Amino acid sequence: MRLALETVVGILLGVALFVFAVVSSTDNYLMFFHVPSFLMVVGGTLAATMISFRGSSVVAALGELLRAIRPFEVSSRSLYAEVENIMRWAKIVKRKGMIGLEDEIGDEYARDPFLKFAGETLLTEYKGDELRRMLTNLAETTYDRNMTQSHILRTMGAFAPGFGMLGTVIGLIIMLDKMGSDPSELGRGLAFALITTLYGVLLAQFILKPAAEKARQKQEILRFRNLLLTEGFVMLAENKDYMLIQDMLNSFLDPSMHFSLVKGKPEQSDG
Repeated sequence: MRLALETVVGILLGVALFVFAVVSSTDNYLMFFHVPSFLMVVGGTLAATMISFRGSSVVAALGELLRAIRPFEVSSRSLYAEVENIMRWAKIVKRKGMIGLEDEIGDEYARDPFLKFAGETLLTEYKGDELRRMLTNLAETTYDRNMTQSHILRTMGAFAPGFGMLGTVIGLIIMLDKMGSDPSELGRGLAFALITTLYGVLLAQFILKPAAEKARQKQEILRFRNLLLTEGFVMLAENKDYMLIQDMLNSFLDPSMHFSLVKGKPEQSDG
């Protein structure tokens, strides 16, 4: 499985900074590991999330959390490849008409729901505003549905510190109850009481909120790609001129990755 290098580096850097702060400050490392506090924060956050959202949506969000370390499927290079495909299809349409695309838009695109639907509607010979409206609706509704996962992760990030504080309050109550019988345990009890706040803040700021932002960015990039394809399919349906299709699709791309019928490759590599 491929990993997103920048995400892995960020995780390692964050863990290293936390470990350095602990190691450079104390020799009692074990006091930062407290299973009841961890269960309070994680279990409470999951419980509140399950109350707030549908179970299937929560499971999907947790899956997105695990996929945060994987690279985006859509990149500058993949967008260039999509434009290249559309330009190739435009040549086929010019030579053979829509019937010539049936073999090209085949099983390899069935795995992508947007491309599958776009290919079917194109071959059905919808045109112009009608085709654009259908594909735009699909792009926007897909974005709205998938953004639920980002919203759930962000909500979990808001819940976690609250349960950390709740655990701290419970720890303080227990500590104060025992203080009369053994005042020497005050410092130790206070340290354990504050661990839940630490866990809650770490869970929110280091895991849940960054994962929510990455899920949001992923869906925005996917929506951009789908809108680019929408314009391409609309122009294919209307049998537009090669140069018009090229220039319209290039208007979506980074200038360094513009497609050229003359060169047939990007002007610069996608470093």
